[in-house]
Amino acid sequence: MKINLIIFISSIKEPSETKPTCVMKTFESTFRPVKGDIIDDPGFDPGFHNGYEVAKVTINYASNECYVSLHPLVLEEEKIKMETVEKLEAHGWRVISKEELMNTKN
Repeated sequence: MKINLIIFISSIKEPSETKPTCVMKTFESTFRPVKGDIIDDPGFDPGFHNGYEVAKVTINYASNECYVSLHPLVLEEEKIKMETVEKLEAHGWRVISKEELMNTKN
């Protein structure tokens, strides 16, 4: 099954300089996460915690895909900077638009 991990990232201290960002990482797996699971990835900043919690799982059996929403990351709450996006991208995550996200789920 194709697993699509999704994280919404926003900054509340500098809203004029940074816009909310959505990042996604896709991979194949024989099992899928469930709500409450903790996902670990080398792109995650260790200052946040040991992983990101699964908030929602949407399964599309017709396309054999699973969309896994991880808890949103509000940078200032955990004292992480916007370079977090660059680190995620270096580990296989990609920035996607809201429109692209909506089109992939349809």
